[in-house]
Amino acid sequence: MQAPTPPSDPRYILTLSCVDAIGIVAAVATFLAERDGFVLESQQYADLDAGRFFMRVEFQPAGPRFPSLAVLRSQFEPIATRFAMTWELADTRRQPRLLIMVSKFGHCLNDLLHRWRTGTLPVDIPMVVSNHNAMRALSEWHGIPFTYLPVTPATKPDAEARLLDLVDTLNIELVVLARYMQVLSPALAERLAWRAINIHHSFLPSFKGAKPYHQAHARGVKLIGATAHYVTADLDEGPIIEQAAERVDHGHTPDQLAAIGRDIEAQVLARAVTWAAERRILPNGARTVVFRR
Repeated sequence: MQAPTPPSDPRYILTLSCVDAIGIVAAVATFLAERDGFVLESQQYADLDAGRFFMRVEFQPAGPRFPSLAVLRSQFEPIATRFAMTWELADTRRQPRLLIMVSKFGHCLNDLLHRWRTGTLPVDIPMVVSNHNAMRALSEWHGIPFTYLPVTPATKPDAEARLLDLVDTLNIELVVLARYMQVLSPALAERLAWRAINIHHSFLPSFKGAKPYHQAHARGVKLIGATAHYVTADLDEGPIIEQAAERVDHGHTPDQLAAIGRDIEAQVLARAVTWAAERRILPNGARTVVFRR
């Protein structure tokens, strides 16, 4: 199956964060205007408590003075240095390369692959990796190579080394744990810092282990949901990207709760991955700044 075609029109995204100061927005706007850069979308946020400033600007060429991307980056460097910015300037025609990891539950994987195939998830997916073979047929039906990477306590170090090998070889920019039911080691989590997104149900830490929806049903839970977050060594406690919840009641069975939970997980993970692909997420300490549409 042929992958979706990336957009042909040049569009660029500038993201930056720095210590808050007067003149940042003016400097960026003037820089683009002087080079015939037409702003399509601009969002900014000042964290007054942390004294940090965050900005995302999407723009396109609109005149003869617009230079190449390499020249644009070089010319922006003095402004970045002046404000001590952490920044990135990206061409949207080069889509981020994403590695999806999954175990036996395929709802999140299926949703991501459908969005990718229909062109609504702007990424390149060179591979799906799993510690089970259950999702091989789904992956290969979409034309995406599938790698079986079994994990046991004895083989975990070798499996993680192989995973990092794939990340490097395939030039992966984002790893998505689409209900991948293995805990990453602290060393691997550190290597993938701000490059790995996980999804889990909202019952943690109250209902851990097997059958969380049965545990929630037994306690009469009235809200269920999901959380997408960046992976850290602190299990399920990384910087949160997106969350959603839905009301339930006494009439729902544990299986019905689980079905509702799967839908929410797929939606929340898809939003988080899309925002990451569109460079809408900026780190802010242990939190995130998300410039949603």
